[in-house]
Amino acid sequence: MDARNESGRTPKRGWWDWLGLSPTDDRDAAASPMPPPPQSSRDPTAREVWLPAKRRLLGRLADFLIDHDLEILPFTLGIAYDCVTGGNPQLGQKILERTEKGLPLTIKWLEDVCDATTSNDSAQAIATIIEQLDASMGDVARTMTGARSAACHYTAALQDHVDAMGRFEKADAPAADLARLTLTMLERTRQIEQELARSERRAAQLQAELDETRRQSEQDPLTGLPNRRAFDALFERELRDARAAGEPLCVAFCDVDNIRRINDAHGHPTGDRVLKLVAQTLSRISDSRCHVARHGGEEFALVFRGLALPQAWAQLDAARAEIADRRLINRITELPLGRVTLSGGIADALAHGTRASALKAADDALQLAKQGGCNCIVMAGDEPPEPRRKAA
Repeated sequence: MDARNESGRTPKRGWWDWLGLSPTDDRDAAASPMPPPPQSSRDPTAREVWLPAKRRLLGRLADFLIDHDLEILPFTLGIAYDCVTGGNPQLGQKILERTEKGLPLTIKWLEDVCDATTSNDSAQAIATIIEQLDASMGDVARTMTGARSAACHYTAALQDHVDAMGRFEKADAPAADLARLTLTMLERTRQIEQELARSERRAAQLQAELDETRRQSEQDPLTGLPNRRAFDALFERELRDARAAGEPLCVAFCDVDNIRRINDAHGHPTGDRVLKLVAQTLSRISDSRCHVARHGGEEFALVFRGLALPQAWAQLDAARAEIADRRLINRITELPLGRVTLSGGIADALAHGTRASALKAADDALQLAKQGGCNCIVMAGDEPPEPRRKAA
């Protein structure tokens, strides 16, 4: 039995022993401050979750605009948002490449890049749809041809049966009935064969229209040259074939100097005529081994197959000299346009590990040509030309 005091209660000391404490511990605990009661647990509100994230995003947007000295406009805010959130990786890469070259971001440059990106995205979407339609039309055409061929054989077989049963038509009533039924089937299969032939012709017509649509989707409407999408596919194919054949391959970028000055002084229609003139001049060096495309804006791209870098450079430089020797006037005002010149960069595509690195080498050489005063063609790996007075 437990020990109890006279009042029948358990001694107070027993509670301390049972709890593993002593009266001294109790006094010390009473003398020390009590810990704060635990806070009630609850789920954070949506505002508490998103508000810090929004503040961080706004700070990054502000840093982007300040770092690049851009005005606070709806357009620049959209650019900043796409870059800091990764919403437009292609635009972010172009901005990174430009800033690495020490070039500033301007509203005009951003507008041009966004227009080119939107155009390329639209062209890619159209090209994808065309490829899907092309595959579907091929299946339809093959099905139509097979069905018409089967109908033709079936019609011939029925005709043989009708001819064979014709002599029993008067002598044997069941045979005559069967012959008439077969004749009805024969007429129907002939109708089906004619309908399939019409459908086959229509499928061929749709295929031709689809081929024309594909051609237009890969063609620059102003100059008639292949566009950027067509050039990218062509360069990739030429790069693969040149490596397999062990042939040299060069890639170049060209840029019309001061085209914006012409647009501002004489209007965009005159600037468009200048671009067409440059396209025609570059096209004259184009053949089955040299391809020219409008890469976007005032920039052109070229691929030279079977030519070493010095030979390709000589061809491109001859075209540059031909353009620089022309003296152009505004057809409407009869005012001179000033000297129209071309800058370019050219690289040995096989000297670089990837397609992208070859294109970058050519573009870097183009930038050196621009920094050297324009109106020159620079080979990748060469020293930048001495700066000179730009052409008027």
